[in-house]
Amino acid sequence: MNLSRKRKKELRRLQQDAGRLWESQQVLVGHAADIAREAGRQLGNFNREQIMPTVHDSYERHLAPTVDRGVKFGKHVVDDRVVPIVGGVVGTALSAWDVANKKRQDLGWGPRHVAPPKKSMGIGSVIAIVLGAAAAIGVVAAAWQALRADDELWVADDPLSPPNA
Repeated sequence: MNLSRKRKKELRRLQQDAGRLWESQQVLVGHAADIAREAGRQLGNFNREQIMPTVHDSYERHLAPTVDRGVKFGKHVVDDRVVPIVGGVVGTALSAWDVANKKRQDLGWGPRHVAPPKKSMGIGSVIAIVLGAAAAIGVVAAAWQALRADDELWVADDPLSPPNA
């Protein structure tokens, strides 16, 4: 498509104006990024210097005593109430168990202390022994094949002559 010189000149001027606008926008965006970075740094300083001490002080004054009281009360309940009750119940149950076992032994009903019978070899032991013996036989057979003298495997000292064509 052919453009007249006047249109080409207008298009070049428009392109230059667009390039200058783009450059100015890049500079503006760079300044905005610098300002945002500085604002973030200042916000961090404000948080560290003003907000965190206030929150920490408020926590120490209001929430920490309540939490400490709750922890102390919970520890008191567990140490002074629950542990003695559970210990007493477990102790009583074990004493009753011991008395019952003693009665059974006295009457001859309880388990007698008899040595458990010796276990014989199971099927797993037999299979392991058979597999071990088979592996040993395989190793011996492989060694025998590798080390035996074989007359068919000799190599001639003189090279073979090529066949006549």
